[in-house]
Amino acid sequence: MTSTTCPCGTALPYAHCCGRYHAGEQHLMAPTAEALMRSRYSAFVLDLRDYLLATWHASTRPAELEPNPPGLKWLGLEVKQSAQQDAGHATVAFVARSKLGGRAHRLHETSRFVREDGRWFYVDGDVA
Repeated sequence: MTSTTCPCGTALPYAHCCGRYHAGEQHLMAPTAEALMRSRYSAFVLDLRDYLLATWHASTRPAELEPNPPGLKWLGLEVKQSAQQDAGHATVAFVARSKLGGRAHRLHETSRFVREDGRWFYVDGDVA
């Protein structure tokens, strides 16, 4: 997937966008909560469960994630708002669209992120 457009919606090539975070290059950790949220969306699209777990804060991280159900198609991501409350806390509101079994779905969430030791982590979110 190195030459295709990144699933997160930036119009950048995957390798120059979320792909560099997915590759595990520690010096290229997501610099902002929004960048982490976009990389997590792309990880959901690509079913990269190890990355999702690694970027989930230990206080709320599940033990494991189920694989994407057969036939799930991710349709797009729209970031509605991104705000940093202080050096270690941020929120990102987004809408992620998908289709499964002929039915369209929208996930509208305001996610909370925390920064620890220079790394952003997803904590949890409120679904609208």
